[in-house]
Amino acid sequence: MEETTSREKILKKIRNALINKTDKPAIPVDYESNIYLTTDESLDLVFAKEFTNIVGKFVYCQNENEFIAILKSLISEKKWENIFCIDEVLKSFLKHGGISFTCNEADFKNMEVGITRCEYLIARLGSVMVSSKQASGRRLNIFPESHIVLAYSSQLVPDIKHALKNIRKKYEDDFPSLVSIISGPSRTADIEKTLVMGAHGPKNLYVFLIDDSY
Repeated sequence: MEETTSREKILKKIRNALINKTDKPAIPVDYESNIYLTTDESLDLVFAKEFTNIVGKFVYCQNENEFIAILKSLISEKKWENIFCIDEVLKSFLKHGGISFTCNEADFKNMEVGITRCEYLIARLGSVMVSSKQASGRRLNIFPESHIVLAYSSQLVPDIKHALKNIRKKYEDDFPSLVSIISGPSRTADIEKTLVMGAHGPKNLYVFLIDDSY
């Protein structure tokens, strides 16, 4: 009986609220104020810290030549043989540096490494924004065991709000069908609470940042 009485009280309150409506304007929500603590650190330093905190591998480069030199050393160290790239700008860098790669669709499933560019780097999250409008498309961001991203310091933005604002301006009426944010290597702890890397995508994520601020 007590349960029924409690239920009836609640229903009565609901009925009364529906009958005796009052004008209570919604409290305005502030969408513009910054929710993050301000910092005096540069965006590249903030990104590097946050990115490495989520097990990403960050490499700073002064120019394209240094990028190629470090990449060649990394390829030698990891003994990578099947490198896949379809981005024309990156293909030009790799050819100039004498780095072997393939863009043949028949070799796609055998790749060890995929090399792409990105839309923006989100500093406060240490995340990489990519879209389906890029030359690399959708697959190269999730298929290879190791994903290498080349970005420039001019692509650094403080947070998601700025990245989305810039990408809307960049594509205007031809917005990408997919915009994704990559936060470190793929991982899951769903199975017996054991962390597994590379569960749904690349096991290793590298970001090479070239300084173009000068």
